Amino acid sequence: MKPRIHPVSRPVVFRDRAAGAAFLTSSTADSAERVQWEDGNSYPVIDVEISSASHPFYTGNARVMDTAGRIERFERRYASAASRG
Repeated sequence: MKPRIHPVSRPVVFRDRAAGAAFLTSSTADSAERVQWEDGNSYPVIDVEISSASHPFYTGNARVMDTAGRIERFERRYASAASRG
């Protein structure tokens, strides 16, 4: 590896304001704001709008699309075109 070209990786807290959750992980991102973590150390904190704690896909609140209705509508629309061809 070449020296002095890689960003510094450090522990950072990502805080999801929507869900009230926080995650301590390693990142190259930095912030001037700091937060006291559960282990007693102070880490930079980055606020995010959405994370796995609030995203509908991970929480199970995702909308289910009506694929059966869409398929039937497609077949009705193009059935006459297929019979002419």
